[in-house]
Amino acid sequence: MIYSPNPDRYNTMLYRRVGNSGLKLPAISLGFWHNFGAKESLESSKEKTLYAFDHGICHFDLANNYGPPPGSAESVFGEILKKDLLPFRDEITIATKAGWQMWPGPYGDFGSRKYLIASLDQSLKRMGLEYVDIFYHHRRDPETPLEETMQALDYIVRSGRALYVGISSYDAPSTQQAYDLLKSMGTPCLIHQPQYNMFNRSLEGELHRVLIQNKIGCITFSPLAQGLLTDRYLNGIPKDSRVKKSIFLTENQVEESMQKVTQLHQIAKNRNQKLSQMALAFNLRLDAVSSVLIGASHVSQIQDAIGSLQNLDFSAEELQAIDRILNPS
Repeated sequence: MIYSPNPDRYNTMLYRRVGNSGLKLPAISLGFWHNFGAKESLESSKEKTLYAFDHGICHFDLANNYGPPPGSAESVFGEILKKDLLPFRDEITIATKAGWQMWPGPYGDFGSRKYLIASLDQSLKRMGLEYVDIFYHHRRDPETPLEETMQALDYIVRSGRALYVGISSYDAPSTQQAYDLLKSMGTPCLIHQPQYNMFNRSLEGELHRVLIQNKIGCITFSPLAQGLLTDRYLNGIPKDSRVKKSIFLTENQVEESMQKVTQLHQIAKNRNQKLSQMALAFNLRLDAVSSVLIGASHVSQIQDAIGSLQNLDFSAEELQAIDRILNPS
């Protein structure tokens, strides 16, 4: 059966401009980090992807090492694109990244020109694309000169492999340096992708100032703190929870945070939102943030995320209450 998208898909989604550019992204974007690899069924991945597109989520975020195993998320997305979404390629923004270890040896990691260009060529092949819309350097390389990494990003745009480039997980000084280098080459630094949530507020302060001052867009990842900022653990840790085998969120972290999570849940309830919806709105309240990235193991999680857009405003009292819960001192 030929896929026919919802004709009203753009009527209810909120779109925000990305920094000082002509690009807009949906306020909610779909990330392929951990729920779209080869270990998931293709039908499940397809269902989530098409549901997102049917509801105005036209930005899909990938990376060379997403899976598991690494590379498989891009291959799965490539299958969905080829079978269902290819006629709508010009309506879709596709991003990928490189910067973490992808293959053995000295050329499969970090930020050298050789690694970044080779990795993107592999990513394009896996997805069946001629170009991506956004290509990120995934993390700062402490050994490769930043000039080399930024020259590689500049070349990637000029060679037609990507329309825009960005950075991820850079601190404020490195972000400023990356912006200045790319600007000197004539290629804008479109966007930064930092981790940000109620428990990790490192985006606030100097990094946020650098983004605003230089008009760099921002898309945040891990807005739900690996599921901690949801209703899932309010009544204990379920037996089938991924926490029991995850290296990103431990049982101790859940137990230590539960008092705060319970209080945050009450604020969300008073706002007529789920805790996860309030957590997404908390990200989107920042001026620099163009979009927030969600992962999804079920369609219902995408539906909930879209529902967060019904209430993005916070009163001063709500923000003060949230701060008191997170920082009681």
